[in-house]
Amino acid sequence: MLTQLAINNFAIVRHLTLELNEGMSVITGETGAGKSIGIDALGLCLGYRSESSMIRNGADKADITATFSMQPNSPAYLWLKEHELLDEDTPNECILRRMINLEGRSKAFVNNRPIPISQLRELGQYLIHLNGQHAPQLLLKNEYQLELVDNYAGTHSLLTQMAEQYQTWRKLHKQVKNFHQQRQENEARKQLLQYQVDELDEFAIKEGEFEQLEEEQARLANSEQLTELSQSVLNHLSESEVNIDSMLYRAIRDLEELADIDAQYQSALEMLNEALIQVQEASSEISHLANNIEQDPELLSELDSRIGKTMQLARKHQVASQELWKHHQHLQQELQHLLDFEENEEQLIIDEQQAYQQCVELAEKIYQKRVEAGQKLSAQVTQQIKQLAMENGEFFIDIQHNLDKLSPNGADSVEFNLRSNLGQNAQPLAKIASGGELSRISLAVQVLTANKLSTPTIIFDEVDVGISGPTATVVGRLLRQLGKKCQVLCVTHLPQVASHGNHHFNVQKYVENNQTETQMSLLTAKERVNALARLLGGSKITDAVLANAQEMLDLAESD
Repeated sequence: MLTQLAINNFAIVRHLTLELNEGMSVITGETGAGKSIGIDALGLCLGYRSESSMIRNGADKADITATFSMQPNSPAYLWLKEHELLDEDTPNECILRRMINLEGRSKAFVNNRPIPISQLRELGQYLIHLNGQHAPQLLLKNEYQLELVDNYAGTHSLLTQMAEQYQTWRKLHKQVKNFHQQRQENEARKQLLQYQVDELDEFAIKEGEFEQLEEEQARLANSEQLTELSQSVLNHLSESEVNIDSMLYRAIRDLEELADIDAQYQSALEMLNEALIQVQEASSEISHLANNIEQDPELLSELDSRIGKTMQLARKHQVASQELWKHHQHLQQELQHLLDFEENEEQLIIDEQQAYQQCVELAEKIYQKRVEAGQKLSAQVTQQIKQLAMENGEFFIDIQHNLDKLSPNGADSVEFNLRSNLGQNAQPLAKIASGGELSRISLAVQVLTANKLSTPTIIFDEVDVGISGPTATVVGRLLRQLGKKCQVLCVTHLPQVASHGNHHFNVQKYVENNQTETQMSLLTAKERVNALARLLGGSKITDAVLANAQEMLDLAESD
């Protein structure tokens, strides 16, 4: 719950620190005194939008701090633990802080650690639920009606699953749709690829084959010249009468004698010996190659044909002859991808259908919970509005289930209906409810649904507008009963409501040094009687008004 709110230089507040307790706290004050300023400041700590105009005139920044106590395993506690933002020294305490500068920029902190505003909003929903002045008008919107039913039904866990499953299904649905479109585009390409791959499969050229064909063709086409030149080289090296081999041999014999006389010739002798060995090995290699030179016109014709076909197919596919084998592989891969594409589509359709069925099952569960909750809430709201001077009123919640309108929120539409008088048909609130009736119904719905919320603090900001007299007393009683289950803060202008508060804060506005100031203070028992008397009698407070105020407090305590 909210234990402390510190406000500095916000609107017309210079400095204000409020200590808050359990139960129902009411805030009263004259019109324009700033009763809702504390609520607005608190909203900033919850991640609401900030503006530089919120800064007090003459100040350079506004600074608001809200301190909360938490129960272990509460949603807020678990959120802080998950995001590693718990304070090690005081893990059951959460401090939110928001600062705004004159440029309109703001900074947010949780337990003195900076966080994005989006995270502040996310955390805030687990700490406080705010019912504002415009709640009666919101009650006319079907989206808000659905939200209220869900709060009462406790469908949040199911709705989280529904939103995730819906996104999964929509993603698969989109992929299936894209697959259908792409399959039509792929069909012509697949037929062409199949023809090209079949043709290249039949030809079956291998990696490096074209280069080998060219080498072998060159040898066969020049076999006579190769033979002649090989023999000529062999003659020079070793087979003619005057050849390199024999000349080197003689030179080595002479050099051996020189080396015996002068050792300096030894190095030259070694080099000539190596040269002789190289010449002899070269002769042997050339002789071996010459003996294996083929002259096969039939094989040469086959090679020419294979090379010609390779070049023809390469031109057809607009690639180099050496790259035809690689192009063949690419076409095979592309064709296989298209064939796999069709198999993937079949599996994708199955996955999409399964995801849709899971959405339907979740939507059915949500629908059943909403119907059950709608029936209970309808009966309870009817009971409450009868106490709020609508003796003949009956409240109905109509929930329609339509899978054709499946969404992340399920497949339901909600309509709040009212029968104001006996003998009439129930009609939507927007058509039949007067302003006063709408205010009463709104308050009853908010109190009943707030009772189901997991947030430890609930704020009612002048939601009792349009209510007075005995009806206001019932409203006060309802809020006090709610305060037994959670912390309730209520901004009100009605003494009947204010008298039911466990704690009473009063707001006063005054001028000091030509600057408007506002202060909010917790009233003592005696001060509280005077505050209620002012609400009852205005500026003129008589003994009778004071007695009436005291009586109201006594009656509220006895409820």
